[in-house]
Amino acid sequence: MSKKNNLLVASSGTGGHIFPALAVSKELENVCNIYWLGVYERLDEDFIPKKYNLITLNIKTPRKNIFLFYQYIEILMSTFRIMRIIKERKINLVFTTGGYVSAPTIVASKLLRIPVIIHESNLIPGMVTKYFGFLCNYVFLGFKKTNFYLRNCKTIFTGTPLREQFYKSNSLPEWVPKGKGPLLIVMGGSQGAKAINQILYDSLEFLMKKKFRIVHIIGECNQHPFNFKNTKNYVQKKFTNEIAALIQNCDLVISRSGAGTINELIETEKPSILIPFPYSKNNHQEKNALILAKIGGSILMNQNKISKEVFEDTLERIFRIKTKNGKNYYEILDLMKKNMENNYEIKSKIEIKKFFNYFLKEF
Repeated sequence: MSKKNNLLVASSGTGGHIFPALAVSKELENVCNIYWLGVYERLDEDFIPKKYNLITLNIKTPRKNIFLFYQYIEILMSTFRIMRIIKERKINLVFTTGGYVSAPTIVASKLLRIPVIIHESNLIPGMVTKYFGFLCNYVFLGFKKTNFYLRNCKTIFTGTPLREQFYKSNSLPEWVPKGKGPLLIVMGGSQGAKAINQILYDSLEFLMKKKFRIVHIIGECNQHPFNFKNTKNYVQKKFTNEIAALIQNCDLVISRSGAGTINELIETEKPSILIPFPYSKNNHQEKNALILAKIGGSILMNQNKISKEVFEDTLERIFRIKTKNGKNYYEILDLMKKNMENNYEIKSKIEIKKFFNYFLKEF
């Protein structure tokens, strides 16, 4: 099939931005020549396939100090570099998922009259979507209620596309601890979470005593040197590409509440303990977590109030064994599972592909 369209994907920084863009790119790679615009020294080089022609800009994440305004100006100045990229690659469609690379990309696309689409995964829209979404031809929404915050934008509810592995059944990896104890997947998103890691280390003796099996995704630079006699039920990894298999086959997920994680839990119908990052912009992680907490599929814990005792007590309550008709079961965990199973969300990957095909014909 001849590829007549040149698509620029602008996505960088975290898995929450990159993974939905990868899912869309996978669906469109047979009809588009894909060029990927990222940021130097971020996760981009680890995740983006070479076939997507990664181009990186030297954009620094703004820090809250007296020079914050000038940092934003510096980001917007990269608009001119992006305009050159769009012209040189003969880009005729731009897709972005937020983050600081998105703002100058949207401005560049608008100045060159190139159609641009942004996808907003969070319930509360990020800064770029909030302030630049009106310049986009369409804003794709991960959640229907996000439309309330974007009245001046042309929005379409699509849901959030996930990595391909989440749309098929996967077996549990061989390296996962064997046994009959409940399996916990503990993770902090693509960059890890020190607070979640620390509470797990503090409670490791309790968890081993209760015979939990644990897969702990720690992220970069968060490895903890500890000595514990019985660690056969505990596996620690910096990163894994088998996250769908782990979530599909575990009993409970303990995690941050980025939009990607929320949608992965919805797709796999898994109960969870969610510990939102307390310093996320607009407190969007807590708002994301409330989506599942309100339906009874998740327990929401405040990082600044959590303690070893609270964490352990919560796990004890979730996995307290009850007996009915001679059979043992976990009353609270089973109820959380049922609540997740009754929660249905649009299968967004298919809908986004259909809309892009229509959009490419229109433009």
